[in-house]
Amino acid sequence: MPRAIAQAPEELTRDRLKRLGEGIGKVVYASEHWVVRRERSPREVLALIILWKVLRKRAQILPFDWGRKLVSKPSTLLRFLRILIQAMIAVVPKSVWYSRHIAQVLQTYRSRDRRGEKLARTHLADTQLMPETITFPPATVLVGGWPGWLVVDEAVERVEETLDRRIATLAHAGDFESVELWLNRFLRTRQTGWRRGLFSVDAHLKNFGVIGERVVLLDTGGLTDRWGDISAKLSLDEQVAEPHVQLGLDQVFAGHPELAQRFDDRWHKLVNRDSVIDNWPEDLTR
Repeated sequence: MPRAIAQAPEELTRDRLKRLGEGIGKVVYASEHWVVRRERSPREVLALIILWKVLRKRAQILPFDWGRKLVSKPSTLLRFLRILIQAMIAVVPKSVWYSRHIAQVLQTYRSRDRRGEKLARTHLADTQLMPETITFPPATVLVGGWPGWLVVDEAVERVEETLDRRIATLAHAGDFESVELWLNRFLRTRQTGWRRGLFSVDAHLKNFGVIGERVVLLDTGGLTDRWGDISAKLSLDEQVAEPHVQLGLDQVFAGHPELAQRFDDRWHKLVNRDSVIDNWPEDLTR
């Protein structure tokens, strides 16, 4: 359970919090040791889903690698496009935007997000797999950018950095021994989750963070304990010949094909149907 304290940490209310990152459903703001989250409105989420759908289709044809850069991380341009789509959504009839596919994606996202958060609170609270969460009486905090302020009653321990950033930094410094060390910790963290009866169908490196020597889960939206979801995801993963590319590690391992191959071999050995079943606390296939 989250640790309850008498009042919000002073560092949250002392200065304006920095906008740290964002996802489909949340925007994160941080002080030195804690982060708070703003839930996006349904219109914001819908705009982002439409934007990602368009970008993924057109990323290959955009010049100067803009498509990959826009999809891989948030940017000012991406925020501008999202705001533009939001404005269009406000004046165009819903029937134009809510195609069958987009409506299904939105429903799937909401369902997975709620279910993943519930599973994390039930199975991962007070473990080394998640950052610490604290609760306190509602407090007003100032944040960078829109809306300028939030009322919050919960904060999460701030990680040192996301796992993908840690690995990219180490690779840039030529420390590939440490790159492999952190990737092995990532795989061990996934196995530890399986032993607790949880599997992530969205286990991208950006969804994990670093605290000390620990790899912790940041985004719980992909968590599931249902064998149907797990089996479907593993069936897709089994068709991937180069998992390092799927995880965005192609640039990290550029010029080092032997390291890429070693990671791919370890991935295939550990992330498969038999391995998940062997690590699961009960019979998954019943």
